[in-house]
Amino acid sequence: MFSSYLLSSLVWMPIGFGFLHIIFNSYKLSESLAKIFSLAFNIPLIYLGILLYQQFDSNNPAFQLTERFAWMPFLNADYYLGVDGISMPLILLTLLLTPAALLAGFNSSKGKYSNYAGMLFLLEGMMIGVFLSLDALLFYFFWEALLIPMFLIIGIWGGPQRIYATLKFFLYTFFGSIFMLIALIYLYIKSGSYAIESFYGLPLTETSQFWIFLAFFIAFAIKIPMWPVHTWLPDAHVEAPTGGSVILAAVLLKMGGYGFLRFSLPIVPQASADLSMVVIVLSLIAITYIAFVALVQSDVKKLIAYSSIAHMGFVTLGIFSIFHIDSFDLSLLAIQGGMFQMISHGLISGAMFFAIGVLYDRLHSRNIADFGGVINAMPKFAALFVFFGFANIGLPGTSGFVGEFFVILATFAVHPLVSILAGTTLVFGASYTLWMIKRSIWGEPSSIRIENLKPMDLRESLVLIFLAIGVLALGIWPAMLTDLTSASLTELIQRLGL
Repeated sequence: MFSSYLLSSLVWMPIGFGFLHIIFNSYKLSESLAKIFSLAFNIPLIYLGILLYQQFDSNNPAFQLTERFAWMPFLNADYYLGVDGISMPLILLTLLLTPAALLAGFNSSKGKYSNYAGMLFLLEGMMIGVFLSLDALLFYFFWEALLIPMFLIIGIWGGPQRIYATLKFFLYTFFGSIFMLIALIYLYIKSGSYAIESFYGLPLTETSQFWIFLAFFIAFAIKIPMWPVHTWLPDAHVEAPTGGSVILAAVLLKMGGYGFLRFSLPIVPQASADLSMVVIVLSLIAITYIAFVALVQSDVKKLIAYSSIAHMGFVTLGIFSIFHIDSFDLSLLAIQGGMFQMISHGLISGAMFFAIGVLYDRLHSRNIADFGGVINAMPKFAALFVFFGFANIGLPGTSGFVGEFFVILATFAVHPLVSILAGTTLVFGASYTLWMIKRSIWGEPSSIRIENLKPMDLRESLVLIFLAIGVLALGIWPAMLTDLTSASLTELIQRLGL
């Protein structure tokens, strides 16, 4: 069964587990049992991820393991799933980070862990559905549906201003989705089908391409988020529970970059090329300006949230710089850098937010000034926190270095100034990250509460060590990821005629 319907199992099994957890809560299942079930349910999902990896042919750029059934025949819309080198690493990232988000909620679920786990499993299945959908209507269904569990995660388990943050998150993302839906309906009218592949190569006029690109851009730029539509993200991160921040930073933001690769570039290549410099400029503003904003933050979650916006600027910079590079090898390096940055940022930001949650569970504060001298009471935690801080800076040997280096090297062919401006993030990133580490980790304990901090437990240690291994593995052996994506990204560049 799993071999024949592997992709459907990856989508619907976590959704089924989510509803099971909600049913458990209605029967007043104990918190401890709910936690055991949530971890046990991840075992078959990880197994499916391993099966997917084993059956995937990284040398084949086509969509693989496809499943297609009539869904809404009157609209020529199918239940159509498939995986390629662009979606594959994002699915694996989702499968790996969801357990971390579940473990993060052990101490912060406010006595409602079963419902919390249920929302995360629903979210996991819907995110995987986004990455696997090859029918535009099915894609849109998952894209919109996942707003509901994320809305509830922040709205129920979030901080004091959670209602404001939740509404802002929902309104921003829903606003962008409306424009995407209009573009998809127009493409359906032109092609007669909702199959995404049927949109590729459509004879669209320059005017049509411009408006379609703009509609997609609004939706995907908000999701990443790009400057100046980024303001929902810091509020959402600050108010979200630790697990919500982990999954929001690690996976949800990547859906915007995925959208550019799956929709904008192959469907409207001329408009993507014509407007690429606008995206490059917005990306550079995010990389430089947002880094200055991060420098003045006193709330550690807000600092990391702004850091995420700056780092995600490399994703769009790498993707759209290919239109200004004459060399095929450098174009591939640039777009691979953007893809690598998505996965690397998912691991690093997920780890940073989990680590911040470890401190918050003990101190109930996000103020950097309240953390001074943590190394005296929690030396192992301090070592891991500093490691992830260095990875966030882009230290060679960590995954944070590889994606940014690829993009900086490739964009030198666009214009040396673009490369120099992109490289400033290494300086500014080091400034705010080292400032945060100095204030929170080093020095003498700032209070009695710091002196009495309890060391990490096994749950916390395993998550952070596991993520550290992932960051190191990709930093030392980047071919582990680039080999997975190379064939599909090469075909995309060739389709664009670059």
